[in-house]
Amino acid sequence: MVQTGAEEKLPPLGITMGCPVGIGPEIILRLFAQTGSQAALWPVVIGDAGVLRRCAAAFKLEVRVVDWQPGGPLQPQALNVLSLSDLGDGLMWGRPTVETGRAMGRYVEEAVRLVQANQLAGLVTCPISKAALKAGGYRFPGHTEMLAELCQARDFAMMMAGATLKITLVSIHQALAEVPAAITLEAVLRMITITGQALRDDFGVPQPRLAVAGLNPHAGEDGMFGDEEQRVIAPAVAAARRAGWLVEGPFPPDTVFNKAVAGQFDAVVCMYHDQGLIPFKLLHFSDGVNVTLGLPIVRTSVDHGTAYDIAGKGLAAPTSLAAAVAMAEAIVANRQKLKAASYKR
Repeated sequence: MVQTGAEEKLPPLGITMGCPVGIGPEIILRLFAQTGSQAALWPVVIGDAGVLRRCAAAFKLEVRVVDWQPGGPLQPQALNVLSLSDLGDGLMWGRPTVETGRAMGRYVEEAVRLVQANQLAGLVTCPISKAALKAGGYRFPGHTEMLAELCQARDFAMMMAGATLKITLVSIHQALAEVPAAITLEAVLRMITITGQALRDDFGVPQPRLAVAGLNPHAGEDGMFGDEEQRVIAPAVAAARRAGWLVEGPFPPDTVFNKAVAGQFDAVVCMYHDQGLIPFKLLHFSDGVNVTLGLPIVRTSVDHGTAYDIAGKGLAAPTSLAAAVAMAEAIVANRQKLKAASYKR
């Protein structure tokens, strides 16, 4: 369970197991083996208890896996699992199937339902396979879009968050040739607003300081290398300032991240996927966290994939999962403080 500063007891966090034949089961077990048995409170897992038991035995991890039901008590010094599938022992590490795809989707659906029913305080997700999810009958390209539809959220975004750097993206999974058309005044302003609101409400930053990266080299150099900065990005920054946000830019992309890492800004709004993800993963490859902004529920995720190439080999590390759990707990606590403050007004 999550304890807030106001001593209010909340339901436990939930961790979805992700792909049953990826590294999700292993990193959950390794994290629990390292910290869970000593902790007074630990998240519950939504997944497959049989898979977790077999995984623990294969890696010789002394973790007691027990069944848990929503609303029921947590058994101490045990990995409490809401088991939604029984995939049997015929699975092969790194080889997803229609059944594993269907199972990983169901874990997410039920976890969201439980958060919405206040039986979980928030959600941490282990990695899924987009191809297996599709094979299992789900039409979503990934977690973010699936969560947004389940929560009926229209204004959502992805933040990559670490202790040193936080970034958000105006455009995400698009070909580079399509990016300029996606960089509109409305899109940039929307991302500045979502980022600022998240830093204030979820990360407890009273007056977020935001930087906005340009699209072109040298931020266009006064139009010599492109005019998106003058035509679109600078007007969006000006509009955000008028709305009350502390925001600067557009900055040349090759210097803005250094400014943020030096502490001048709390987050950088980036124009496209690799512009933000390359510096972020250079700094936070092991401990980065994927946070979905704009949802009515708290959701964080590991910043890595299913790693089928090392699944079942005992090589997976739970560093990113540990960071995702800690960040989810912090966001839950900050939202509770915000709720308590609104009640006092």
